[in-house]
Amino acid sequence: MFTFTSTDGVEVHVHVWEPSGEPRGIVQIAHGMGEHAARYAHLAGTLNDHGYVVYASDHRGHGRTMKGDPGTLGVGGWDLLVADMVALSELARERHPGLPLVLVAHSLGSFAAQQYVLDHADLLAGLVLSGTTAVDGLLAQFVASLTENPDADVLALFNEPFVPARTEADWLSRDEAQVDAYVADPWCGFSLDDQAMGELFTAAPRLADPSPVPADLPVYVVVGTADPLNANLTLSDLLVQRYRDAGLTDVTYTTYKEARHEVFNETNRDEVESDLLTWITRVTT
Repeated sequence: MFTFTSTDGVEVHVHVWEPSGEPRGIVQIAHGMGEHAARYAHLAGTLNDHGYVVYASDHRGHGRTMKGDPGTLGVGGWDLLVADMVALSELARERHPGLPLVLVAHSLGSFAAQQYVLDHADLLAGLVLSGTTAVDGLLAQFVASLTENPDADVLALFNEPFVPARTEADWLSRDEAQVDAYVADPWCGFSLDDQAMGELFTAAPRLADPSPVPADLPVYVVVGTADPLNANLTLSDLLVQRYRDAGLTDVTYTTYKEARHEVFNETNRDEVESDLLTWITRVTT
């Protein structure tokens, strides 16, 4: 693990998992909301076994990078979170000159990655968006739900399709052990502060227009069919169509039947990781 200092002075903590030999490529992981990078150790191990060095930072407001209340990103924090991801990419490329870099971004991390590639796609050999969605569509659903019930909890809204639920986090995975680990983790289970959510709302229209993304950037979108972020896949379908309409020529869209939000922690995660590895190998070879 190491740290780097963001432009506003925040110390960003970075996990590093290294393969046994010389790496063949770099994978950067961007985690989701209300969690932290250490939860991706299993995926990192799989990537290490196939020669990839893995970097994953704890976003500002999360994990070891957290300062103050969970989910508080600070003034301008959304754009700074994206800038932190770009900075880590640049550091990883400096550490491993000439090696291809793939960004694997989950949920909130995938929203940040959608913004990242509007300006910095040249850093990447490929982009993976997991547990992702059309952000403007998701936020519109939030607004509709909160209009009906102003006191509703955002994370509780995700769990509604699984009521009666065993826990408040059943929406994450069918794997009860993974859900229980999440519930027991003091660094998990919170949403962004109101200011950060407002900044995400402001960014959403820009994310809806991926026309600045280079046509030759390979993109892999992977979601579960039971992921509540996607309204029966309609929003992930929309996201994929937007990339294709923008002219991207290498967009792969993979869905896993009955899988929920965290496809890398699902009951079929060996299949999910194997499919991901096949795609990463293709775009980095």
